[in-house]
Amino acid sequence: MRSTALDQPPRIGISRCLLGESVRYDGGHKRDPFLTDLLGPFVEWVPVCPEVEAGLSTPREAMRLVGSTDSPRLITIKTGVDHTPRLTDFSATKLTELAGMNLAGYIFKKDSPSCGTQRVRVYNDHGIPARNGVGLFAQAFMTSFPLIPIEEEGRLADPLLRENFVTRLFCYQRWQHITDRSVTRARIMEFHARHKYLLLSHSREHYQRLGRLVAEGDRHAPSDLATHYGHLFMEALKVKATVRKHVNVLQHLMGHFKNMLSGIEKEELLGVIHDYHQGLVPLIVPLTLIKHYIHIHHVPYVQDQVYVNPHPKELMLRNRL
Repeated sequence: MRSTALDQPPRIGISRCLLGESVRYDGGHKRDPFLTDLLGPFVEWVPVCPEVEAGLSTPREAMRLVGSTDSPRLITIKTGVDHTPRLTDFSATKLTELAGMNLAGYIFKKDSPSCGTQRVRVYNDHGIPARNGVGLFAQAFMTSFPLIPIEEEGRLADPLLRENFVTRLFCYQRWQHITDRSVTRARIMEFHARHKYLLLSHSREHYQRLGRLVAEGDRHAPSDLATHYGHLFMEALKVKATVRKHVNVLQHLMGHFKNMLSGIEKEELLGVIHDYHQGLVPLIVPLTLIKHYIHIHHVPYVQDQVYVNPHPKELMLRNRL
């Protein structure tokens, strides 16, 4: 039985070596402390190692992608064995299995000829590499599940990319919760309203397009509306949030209760927003003060905004933005 209840942790696919499993070609692993120690308690991992699960041993002969970028072959380096059919067959079977698990995201191992999502080496007939490939399993996954947020563990060292990915995976889980039920225009409208300021922190253009789509929702069957909305919503969250856009959102949030603040409180809040704009404090500082005033003055519309609490505070993702 599939479940997308929001009291359940999101299911995240992950390359098994990143969890510390010794499944790499050299018998080692690539355990990532952020994933295992910080993010791990808040998600349900679905570990996958395409090469091992396709029947290859550990350790095993190193492999690389060879041929064209569009359709490379997975070839062992020394003996020249072609494992492309083995990986292709495994991917088809595994993706069918994963389709029933309601994954909210996937974290791949960078540079892997099976799992890398970008800049994987592809060697031409002369043995010269070009960094423009995608791992065989990763490519099949992205083709089958275009909406599911994906990232490589190496890119998650960047605070902006890390926060963006985690935000997207929790948002996608919330969207699954909408679409796995009897989807209605009213539920999509409510979802859109709760994500207003989060969308504005990423892309005003997408927010406006989504708003028009919802406003004209009676022209579409609910399932079609959900399909269009879901694609555009996840596309919006891929757009990078910036300091300028965060400042704009913080000022909008303040507008909901500025008349409730004393002169000193208003000056203090404007001051920390300014300090954030100047790079003197991280985003968490003005946001914490805003959340304080939301609680004191009971502003339910703002309190319900996903932007205020997009992911578990224990991850401290906004402490470095």
